[in-house]
Amino acid sequence: MVEYRIDRHSGVATYVQIVQQTKQALRLGVLRPGDKLPTAREVVEATAINPNTVLKAYRELERDGLVEARRGLGTFVRRGLSTAPADSPLRSELGAWAVRAREAGLDREDVAALFTAVLDEHFTTTPGPVPSPGQTSQGDPS
Repeated sequence: MVEYRIDRHSGVATYVQIVQQTKQALRLGVLRPGDKLPTAREVVEATAINPNTVLKAYRELERDGLVEARRGLGTFVRRGLSTAPADSPLRSELGAWAVRAREAGLDREDVAALFTAVLDEHFTTTPGPVPSPGQTSQGDPS
């Protein structure tokens, strides 16, 4: 089951954080079709947020076709977004990289900025061949 963590200092609306964390759990395969989301009451008890905020997030997920509310039973996952399972070798490699980044003195914000810059570099440009290690994106050696 997913456990929501609310960052009150992030500047991101609370309901958006719930939506984002649910989608992340769907992408990682932590949540699968048929799984039940925590009730609004359970989320409120764990996070001390307004129940209407939880319901707003769940309605957004329902509009996206990801979950469905079943009257008297709860909210259930309709479809997953999983393309990279939680036990993927890529996750292990990224975890090892995060450890090295932390040991190098980077804090969470530094790592997020660096990772976002790399994502932008590789995912917002026109798709092309993936460079092999030791090559730039133009195919020239580094």
